[in-house]
Amino acid sequence: MPFIPHTEPEIKSMLQSIGVEDIDALFDEIPNDLRIAGLQHIPDALGEMEIRRLMQQRAIENGSPLCFIGAGAYEHHIPAAVWQLTTRGEFYSSYTPYQAEASQGTLQLIYEYQTMMAGLMAMDVSNASLYDGASALAEAVLMAVRANRKSSSKRILIAGSLNPVYRACTEAIVKNQGIDLITVPYSREEGRTVANSFAQYDGEDIAAVVIQQPNFFGCLEEADAITDWAHANKALLIAVVNPLLMTVLKPPGEWGSDGADIACGDGQPLGAPMSGGGPYYGFMCSRQAYVRQMPGRIVGRTVDLEGKEGFVLTLQAREQHIRRSKATSNICTNQGLVVTASTVHMSIMGPEGLRRAAMHSHANTVDLVQRLCALDGVEAVFNAPFFHECVLRLSRPVQPMLSALAAANVLGGYNMIEHYPELGNALLVCATETKTAADLEEYVHALSKVLAA
Repeated sequence: MPFIPHTEPEIKSMLQSIGVEDIDALFDEIPNDLRIAGLQHIPDALGEMEIRRLMQQRAIENGSPLCFIGAGAYEHHIPAAVWQLTTRGEFYSSYTPYQAEASQGTLQLIYEYQTMMAGLMAMDVSNASLYDGASALAEAVLMAVRANRKSSSKRILIAGSLNPVYRACTEAIVKNQGIDLITVPYSREEGRTVANSFAQYDGEDIAAVVIQQPNFFGCLEEADAITDWAHANKALLIAVVNPLLMTVLKPPGEWGSDGADIACGDGQPLGAPMSGGGPYYGFMCSRQAYVRQMPGRIVGRTVDLEGKEGFVLTLQAREQHIRRSKATSNICTNQGLVVTASTVHMSIMGPEGLRRAAMHSHANTVDLVQRLCALDGVEAVFNAPFFHECVLRLSRPVQPMLSALAAANVLGGYNMIEHYPELGNALLVCATETKTAADLEEYVHALSKVLAA
């Protein structure tokens, strides 16, 4: 949707209507010593034609390489209708639907989104989204500390196989609130945090346990056993999951005897392009018992005095709506446009379409891993079952090889050395349903040439 600025006559007319001489007068409350004289490093303004050409040049510079990175952001097929509908003016320019009578379309869409996400996670309730998956986990940790009345501690056990970016973000948000994040080591052979690793904390006061399914390595955690351990020790279970893969894996609400207590993650796999890192959004679902501790807001369906169906903001626990001391969060937001895209995407794909995308992604990854491991100097690192992603060990340092692959138009994976140096020359690879047999062969051929050089 193009941006059409106000004309000078329109601006002059608006200023006359409010009795102001110029736009600068609207900022007269700002002291002169706080104002800057100008923006030194901002280039001259460009016209629409020049801007369009500049952006096309930037897009060309990005190129169109084959991407096998994964690690939290995934290149999935997005039907053309998804963003054609999402960028309609009704959705593209709308904001928070505070005025229900004027926001029925937006409210219904959010209601449908919440219903789909709760069903996908097999949980009771869903909020209307957060910033991204990493901050959603931080909010889930804060929520668990508030909600777990059986615990007086602020100790959180976190699986060592959790996405390290999620861990770092959570640490940054909760560290000054007296919350202690304790890492439970993962098995170097299996690539997952086995249930026995939690036994050392038997009987201790733990507020919550965090596991990721599949984990950062792509391996499947012992979700049932860990969930039951958490509940037996009066801790809440926080599940970090890939929403697309919940169409074929057991959803959090069905883990163990009673299910997870909170589920969160990033909604990017559901209709959001990678876009160089965003915008994405975070989702959160939970048990009904903890709904008043959930950050954000919830849309509900009701009837008016005439019996007509309508949608309203049912629960708003943000600081805009209640006393700050009772607010569940003061940083959460509704990434409304991307949520709109996910809702349209899930509606178009349907349960079977989403399931097929997940299974095709897994089949491609299995095929790629088998082909790569057939090369001299490549082997799988872990022996646990994996889904969608897998860690490989190379015979040489990873980064120079990734640079050589990039020169061959292949983004070969995620270098694990920064976060998991103990794994050596480890590379995380992922192949989604967008990859053809020819794409896989191109990667294998490129890597074989790099290994032989």
